[in-house]
Amino acid sequence: MKVVETGLPGCLVFEPRVFGDERGYFYESFNHDKLAAIGLQPRFVQGNVSRSSRGVLRGLHYQWPKPQGKFVSVLEGEVWDVAVDIRRGSPTFGRWTAVVISAENKRQFWIPEGFAHGFVVLSEHATFNYLCTATYDPQADAALRWDDADLAIDWPVGAPSLSAKDANAPFLADIPAERLPVYAA
Repeated sequence: MKVVETGLPGCLVFEPRVFGDERGYFYESFNHDKLAAIGLQPRFVQGNVSRSSRGVLRGLHYQWPKPQGKFVSVLEGEVWDVAVDIRRGSPTFGRWTAVVISAENKRQFWIPEGFAHGFVVLSEHATFNYLCTATYDPQADAALRWDDADLAIDWPVGAPSLSAKDANAPFLADIPAERLPVYAA
């Protein structure tokens, strides 16, 4: 497994070793010991799968005060996946990083607790897989605007298909400080 650092400390891309031949392929989608060897020891308690069509944008989502770390991958299709640092006091607060993950490249993306997460579908359809470190809690559910000018995320679509929740999410500057995670050095 190759580990690729991103522009945000803690957000990591994993490129697994793929073993394939004319019959198909095999790769490890998760190995606790290999993650522990690089200092990550996530405890996944919930798994989710979503399927979306081209141009669907989901995000930017987070939970507070019960944050979720997410280990994401794509089982079918291709997405442009984004993480945004929203931890109060972080030296990278408001910065984002993005990576293309697909069924073809088999990349996996680790988004630590304290980051907002979103993606947009680039292929006709995409089946997205999430492993989460906390269960979904409707009371902790939160979002911020995908097109927040202060974040200046360079989304590869101009007019995405959005849920009402995502279309009406607040801008980061309008979220009360107590509704944001806190940076812990």
